Amino acid sequence: MSAIQFQRVSKIYRRSHLGRTTETAGLIELDLDISRGEVFGLLGLNGSGKTTAIKLLMGLHLPTKGEVETLGRRAPNIEVLARIGYTPEAAYLNKTLTGRESLRLFAALSGIPRAEREKRVSDILRKVGLDKALDVRLADYSKGMLQRTSLAQALVHDPELIILDEPVTGLDPLAIKEVRALILWLKSKGKTVLFSSHDISEVERVCDRIGILSGGRLVKVMRQDEWRGKADALETAFAAAVARTDGVGPIRME
Repeated sequence: MSAIQFQRVSKIYRRSHLGRTTETAGLIELDLDISRGEVFGLLGLNGSGKTTAIKLLMGLHLPTKGEVETLGRRAPNIEVLARIGYTPEAAYLNKTLTGRESLRLFAALSGIPRAEREKRVSDILRKVGLDKALDVRLADYSKGMLQRTSLAQALVHDPELIILDEPVTGLDPLAIKEVRALILWLKSKGKTVLFSSHDISEVERVCDRIGILSGGRLVKVMRQDEWRGKADALETAFAAAVARTDGVGPIRME
């Protein structure tokens, strides 16, 4: 059974300036089916379409063409969104609140009953390693601590589907290892996890499958058995599949 489906999805951004309209393709004819209980990684360079795909899933953008489904319903759907946890690349949080207050707010917004709220907040903050900073204001958190808080808000309502946009951005090596363990723990609980990254080493350690995006197109899908135990297999496939669109050339050591 599918958790996520993209059916020939395209997203075109149109911008007007001084009477002139320009078009940029965010995604082009994306076909992708992600199964429930699967950990799926979207790999790609900056501007490849990873964040566009995630914003379409969350209903933050609408497709120009095609259909997007999450948990069996056409996106966006309010009831389905309540069953999704989402962490954006940059943590958008009210920094006047403490960690505890912030999670209480998200728990309330998620409809968690008051009687369960405090335990759920404490448990998830402990899970992401913030139990010793519960009553510290977010303004005094480091970038890595803010990222952990963002992860906590995505998980506090026990969602079925977790969508993470560059989840290890700003984290130190130890924290990255802990996020990796968290993703595998979520998988063990039967959750579906979709995350985007350009960090190949992290993706290959936790994903069942990966999809490589380049210039808005899905250029390759690989299963874990195609790279597991094969040195540099995923890195080689990635390098062969993608093309830079930022005008930067390769480093030449001649």
